[in-house]
Amino acid sequence: QVQLVESGGGLVQPGGSLRLSCTVSGIIFSGYYMGWYRQAPGKQRELVVAFTSGGRTVYADSVKGRFTISRDNAKNTLYLQMNSLKPEDTAVYYCNARVYDMNYWGKGTLVTVSS
Repeated sequence: QVQLVESGGGLVQPGGSLRLSCTVSGIIFSGYYMGWYRQAPGKQRELVVAFTSGGRTVYADSVKGRFTISRDNAKNTLYLQMNSLKPEDTAVYYCNARVYDMNYWGKGTLVTVSS
């Protein structure tokens, strides 16, 4: 059974940083599509950044230059380093894995950017 568990969210001031983690079990995730999405109150879930199965990294324009995705294949863990955070980055952040025709989600971790 594939499980994704996010951690690292919290309250941070504008301009601050956070690092999110997503620990994956049930698959060896190298080679699969892995991404971070977010959903702000009253808005649809949107892509933040992803590693595609073809080896590309795709960033949303709104986070380019501020957020960085990385992975530790030995730990089966995906990371999202978020710098220069803005109030509009406030959202629940979700980890996503696509394994063949199956789409898996974590339960999310809340990031609140506020002074």
